[in-house]
Formats: sequence, structure tokens, C-alpha cells
Amino acid sequence: MVFVATRSADPKSVQGTPPIDAVSLAIIEQLQEDGRRPYAAIGKAVGLSEAAVRQRVQKLLDQGVMQIVAVTDPLTVGFRRQAMVGINVEGDLDPVADALTAMDEVEYVVMTAGSFDLLIEIVCEDDDHLLEMINKRIRTLPGVRSTESFVYLKLRKQTYTWGTR
Repeated sequence: MVFVATRSADPKSVQGTPPIDAVSLAIIEQLQEDGRRPYAAIGKAVGLSEAAVRQRVQKLLDQGVMQIVAVTDPLTVGFRRQAMVGINVEGDLDPVADALTAMDEVEYVVMTAGSFDLLIEIVCEDDDHLLEMINKRIRTLPGVRSTESFVYLKLRKQTYTWGTR
């Protein structure tokens, strides 16, 4: 398991999320090193009891600060095609971003400043599935003006261990 944490460089509240103290950051770092590390071992490293670590981890999960996920290599679980898709939108980005977010094949949606309004990553079973996603589901969304696809030839690095910088 991998624990993924997000935090702003500013320790103050980010988008309604309460600030994260140094102890919680230390817990997150421990879990990013080894997502299966026992709470007792984490407690020893950060100076808390096992129960206190358990409570803090649950609070971080409940607040959406981090999530517990199993990260796989898509090829080994039957997904032979991945792509990054740049999307230009006419009008409000939110409805398009919401529609993309609801698609199972879409792994993430990012609103950007630059050549594209949105960047998404999609994971598909094969080229036919990718074509159907782009041609029938993404390009037909109201507001989508254009797309540009970047098909992955080989995944060289995928980590979620950026820590709590």
C-alpha cells in the first residue's frame, strides 16, 4: 500500500483543510516510506502511542489529506494503453472537468494554464478502447473544443513518495 499525501508549502489551511502539524507530517512521511508500517513503529518514530497514531491517520484520511491506495503497473493488470490528453474547452471548465472526473478510465484531471485548459490521464485496455474514449466520450462532451493525445510508449517512473516537503 502507498499513502499519498497532499499539502501546500504554506502550513495554513488549504481549500478548507485544517493545517497539518509537524507530527502529522512525520506520520505521513513514515507511511510514504512503507505504507504497511505498524502504527506502533510509527508511534515510536514520532513520539506518540499506537492509539494516537491510529487516530491521527484516521483523521488525515477523513479530511482527505491522504488516501490509502495500492499502486499497480497497468500492464500487469490488463491495461495495455495509457495516454495523457490535453483538452481545450469553450466556456466554463467545471462542467467538462466534472464529466471527465466521473469516467472510470480517467485517472486524474488537472486544470492548467498554458496550451491546454485541462490535462487528463486515461488508462485503457487497448487502442480500440482509447479511440472510443477520445472519439465517443471525450470529444462529444459539451464545451470540448479540441483534444491532443500523448500515447505512452513506456512507463519509466511512477511514484507517490514526494514526502511532505
